[in-house]
Amino acid sequence: MSSEIEEFQPPLELTTFMVGNACCGIDILKVQEINKLTQVTYVPLAPEYIRGILNLRGQIITVVDVAKRLGLSSAYEPKRQRNIIVRFENESVGLIVDGIGDVFRTQWQYIEKPPANVVGVQGRYFAGLLKTEKQLISILNLDAVLG
Repeated sequence: MSSEIEEFQPPLELTTFMVGNACCGIDILKVQEINKLTQVTYVPLAPEYIRGILNLRGQIITVVDVAKRLGLSSAYEPKRQRNIIVRFENESVGLIVDGIGDVFRTQWQYIEKPPANVVGVQGRYFAGLLKTEKQLISILNLDAVLG
């Protein structure tokens, strides 16, 4: 019975991006758009990982520095950085990343749980791992990263 259910699950498409040297991915259905990084307004007393806010076609969007949120060092090449706009709890939120990768199409059964040694605060930010021929993609848990 469970194999029949797996056969009818829709494929998972991941938008991949770089955060420092790490390749990460999120479900493409959560991505609203991807932009070059534009002028961000600093927000006093915001957590360190909040880069600021921006006005995107009349909509105010909070911008999160993913590298800082995950405790990773950023490659910080402003020309390559991108802002991935995602939908989270009926709001649009920007995710600053170091570069955009490919879109990977896979099945849910190929997503592995993070290894047991990925524990602590950073471990909760990852929902799973996908091994490809060329790389390992850490799938972000947006609820944990943005919540």
